[in-house]
Amino acid sequence: MSKRTIKFGDLVISDKSKELIKKALDENWVSGGHLVTELEDAWGKIFGYKHNVAVTNGADADTASCLALYDMGAKRGDEIIVPALAFASVGSSVLAAGFTPIFVDIERETLNIDASKIEEKITPKTKAILVVHTMGKPCDMDAIQDIAQRHNLKILEDCCEAHGAQYREKYVGQFGEIAAFSFYVAHVLAGGDGGMCSTNSAELEEVLRCLKDHGRKPGSLYFDHIRSGSNFRMNVLPAAVMLGEIDNFWDVFNKRKKNLNYLLEKTKDLEEFVFFNKEEPYEVASPHAFSVTLKDPKYDYKKLYGYLEENGVQCKRNFGSMPTQHKAFEFLGHKIGEFPEAEYVGSNGLHIGVHHHLSKEDLDYVSDLLHNYFEKHV
Repeated sequence: MSKRTIKFGDLVISDKSKELIKKALDENWVSGGHLVTELEDAWGKIFGYKHNVAVTNGADADTASCLALYDMGAKRGDEIIVPALAFASVGSSVLAAGFTPIFVDIERETLNIDASKIEEKITPKTKAILVVHTMGKPCDMDAIQDIAQRHNLKILEDCCEAHGAQYREKYVGQFGEIAAFSFYVAHVLAGGDGGMCSTNSAELEEVLRCLKDHGRKPGSLYFDHIRSGSNFRMNVLPAAVMLGEIDNFWDVFNKRKKNLNYLLEKTKDLEEFVFFNKEEPYEVASPHAFSVTLKDPKYDYKKLYGYLEENGVQCKRNFGSMPTQHKAFEFLGHKIGEFPEAEYVGSNGLHIGVHHHLSKEDLDYVSDLLHNYFEKHV
């Protein structure tokens, strides 16, 4: 088995994108502008999001979504419920917006927030639930919507890894007030950077446009800041890259889905050792990555991680428990053992890219490595 290099994501800039980049450079305009507006319109048309505001990246999309809660009655220091396991920017965005993240444990098999554990964390200061559709798998939105309605809470959706995912024939991002997306290189639509806030509320679109421009009041005196915002404006270059690719969104989605399903089928005989991606009949999961969470810690996730990396397969940890496995959140005072499922996944899981530039031979190589590893450790 000859060694291959398997990147987690790969950005190949098309000729159309290069033409748009050149056009942007010729116009001497690199922040905002008509190409960003065109991307907003094109993105919304794919999924039926009525209002779309392009921002710098997915983390800033989350932060802007949280900041918009002030226009929905929230106050500084109020609480937002988040999953204990997610990319660290989820917790950081809540803090950056002036709120307190209230962590809820996850389900080991789905990697998503455990809806049955949400209500016990709700207090009079709780204003929203920020759900994260981890690895592109939709959360249990029936239960979450029911909880939000009964407790008068807003729903924010982090869809950064869930481009094109559906729950009961409805695209993710349509269940809450605002949806956040990332266009990082490893995602279905990729610009190398960039993000999007999508909403069906014209009022919230106006708020988001204000927030991404330092909270400046549109159409007024230049320095008239009516909200606490920041510079979340998208650079024109990632917009140009994505505009050159966005018409191919479903082709890319389907190729990645084919890759994911092929790898799942090739490794089906390893299910006694591993929790793999699972898709329910009522959902369409976005093919973000191929997730591997060990069913028994004796198979040593760190050794598996090292084995894959040594053989050219770039992989990433399954995030870890934000409140207890990342020093960045240590000041919040949580202790190991509070979030056992998130902690287990953080100590026993990793994921591998399934992007559309991978070949069948690349996927066979990943499968062979996984089989070799478990054969040696059984």
